[in-house]
Amino acid sequence: MTTSAIVALGSNLGDSPAILAEALQAIHRLPGTKVVRASSLYTSPPMAGMQQPDYCNAVAAVETDLAPLALLDALQAIELAQGRERHERWGARTLDLDLIGFGDQCIDSERLTVPHYGVAERAFVLLPLFEIAPGYQFADGRQLTTLLAACPPQTLYRKPDSLLFSSGDSPA
Repeated sequence: MTTSAIVALGSNLGDSPAILAEALQAIHRLPGTKVVRASSLYTSPPMAGMQQPDYCNAVAAVETDLAPLALLDALQAIELAQGRERHERWGARTLDLDLIGFGDQCIDSERLTVPHYGVAERAFVLLPLFEIAPGYQFADGRQLTTLLAACPPQTLYRKPDSLLFSSGDSPA
């Protein structure tokens, strides 16, 4: 059974736009999975005032036959292939892939929380998601527009002409 999922992408080490583009291609190549839409790239400062480079962020809508934990495992494998190391919370990283939504499922397990636990405070996820799915509703009933309106102010810049994916095309 095919399920719609939302994946947030982020990077602040290396050639972040190229890393995100490669991650998008890797997601598109997963078995029974295709990227149906991806946002432009956005730049945002690191969370919690961490002293590190700014992040490059995007959001992708995917259709997948994978189960939630199988998709999570695949996303983490893509992170590892891009050199992801986990040393500190909110630390700098080559690639971060977060499963933000998975169909109409609310998931609260040791390994996975969907909708993502911090999505309401993350303009760098909400704004790119609004770009590709302005009417999106999370499985817990929260409306994207309501969360975006209530989100704490954050510095966020859309990178002009940075669309990673165009409807009907394969990822760049």
